Amino acid sequence: QVQLVESGGGLVQPGGSLRLTCAASRIFFSIFDMGWYRQAPGKERELVASIDKDGRRNYVDSVKGRFTISRDNGKNTVYLQMNSLKLEDTAVYYCHAGLGSRAIWGQGTLVTVSS
Repeated sequence: QVQLVESGGGLVQPGGSLRLTCAASRIFFSIFDMGWYRQAPGKERELVASIDKDGRRNYVDSVKGRFTISRDNGKNTVYLQMNSLKLEDTAVYYCHAGLGSRAIWGQGTLVTVSS
């Protein structure tokens, strides 16, 4: 069964850092476009960052300069390095793998930014 498993969420103070990890299994990882989405309470899920199979990256404006997405095809893993975290970054973060019309989601990991 195809799986995406996120880890690395937790509680952090404003200005702190976290690194999220998404490990994929049973997919040909290197041909998938990968992304991180988040959903805050009462809000719609939004795309935070993406990296395609060729390594091209995109970020939502609110995280540019603070978050970095990367991938390691040898480890079937995508990362999201989050620095200078703000209160408004609090959300459940989801890993996503896309290939054409196929979409795979992880179960999500909670990031709470609070003083």
